[in-house]
Amino acid sequence: MDGTFNENDLSRVVEADRAHIWHHLIQHKPFETNDPRIIVEGKGMRVWDQKGKEHLDAVSGGVWTVNVGYGRESICKAVYDQLMKLCYFANSAGSIPGALFAEKLIEKMPGMSRVYYTNSGSEANEKAFKMVRQIAHKKYGGKKTKILYRDRDYHGSTLAAMSAGGQDERNAQYGPFAPNFVRVPHCMEYRKHELDGAPEENFGEWAADQIEAVILREGPDTVGALCLEPVTAGGGVIEAPEGYWQRVQEICKKYDILLHIDEVVCGVGRTGTWFGYQQYGVKPDFVTMAKGVASGYAAIACMVTTEEVFDMFKDDAADPMNYFRDISTFGGCTAGPAAAIENMRIIEDENLLGNCAAMGDRMMGNLQALMDKHKVIGDVRGKGLFLGAELIADRASKEPVDEKLAQAVVADCMAQGVIIGVTNRSVPGRNNTLCFSPALIATADDIDQITDAVDGALGRVFG
Repeated sequence: MDGTFNENDLSRVVEADRAHIWHHLIQHKPFETNDPRIIVEGKGMRVWDQKGKEHLDAVSGGVWTVNVGYGRESICKAVYDQLMKLCYFANSAGSIPGALFAEKLIEKMPGMSRVYYTNSGSEANEKAFKMVRQIAHKKYGGKKTKILYRDRDYHGSTLAAMSAGGQDERNAQYGPFAPNFVRVPHCMEYRKHELDGAPEENFGEWAADQIEAVILREGPDTVGALCLEPVTAGGGVIEAPEGYWQRVQEICKKYDILLHIDEVVCGVGRTGTWFGYQQYGVKPDFVTMAKGVASGYAAIACMVTTEEVFDMFKDDAADPMNYFRDISTFGGCTAGPAAAIENMRIIEDENLLGNCAAMGDRMMGNLQALMDKHKVIGDVRGKGLFLGAELIADRASKEPVDEKLAQAVVADCMAQGVIIGVTNRSVPGRNNTLCFSPALIATADDIDQITDAVDGALGRVFG
């Protein structure tokens, strides 16, 4: 810490926070007797709170965002320089950083061609949903309006995004939701025993076939899109089994269904490739992204699509209703793409994709060693530096541990100065997976410190 704030300043900040801030994803009753945590400063992989305590951040800003780490002066300078030149103009016109980042982004996404700027992942997904609906009216007489989404997947916090949300606890008490969003089963191999008819072999293909069964039940002429996370994030950090994605692609082509991949978490390096879907040979029609696009240095999200989709919105210029009649106010901010350009340069110049893959392998190995040591770990999974460890009470039945015990592991790590995550208000009775997403700059020492903290916490919480 550089001492920017003194003790008196921070006391005032804490009281202002307690009196006026409505924090995300947290119950505020404890703040009546305890101080809220204020994160004051970050550098590299580490952050400091108002008491000066140092923490190793293993969740990249709490929600999988700060991919290149804290304190990147070059990104800050790029944002400053751009804001001084032009801070904003509605994206009905272009901007220099908007055009240049779009060009760089498309270079990383063969088969994609058009970038629509928004301000959040939720909004980016909304834009894709709206395009699917408009295409249904333009091309299919208003019939192919249904959007399929997967159990456990999460696509945002707006009402339409929650309508496509497969996490029942996130959705509880917020309905009724938008019509014509239809859930399909997940492909979680660790819990295939909970799925009727799941086979021992070729489970990935079977799980994808369950999507086809829903399409046939609903009517293929009513289904416009399928929306999936490449690796399920808040629903348990779940990678699809072998054979799943190839079959999903075949099903979408067979029934003329647009494939929408939600890369809000996995995008821009998190799995060791630029995008998670690129790990599996998938060719999407829509890709949405946010968090790591600028590593949290500025707000930016993108909805990216193909030229084929784009062309559907300009095929009749004489029709005043034919284009995509939509705007995102803060999609016109220039700080986001300016930060994103420099963020991408850092990832390239420092070979952070390679580091992510290497450190991901190291962390997976460490977690597997912990699973050998602690019977409470039932499964470790994920891709790159996006990993999870599911805690269970019994390995034979795979009964989840009480979520309060999983939270106690997180609290113990926090006391050690290591910030990890846990699935939070997602699937009822399944908030039992520890979540890890350290920055792509993580070193072997960082990885070992994270897993050493988990080792100690598991020993203290479970004996």
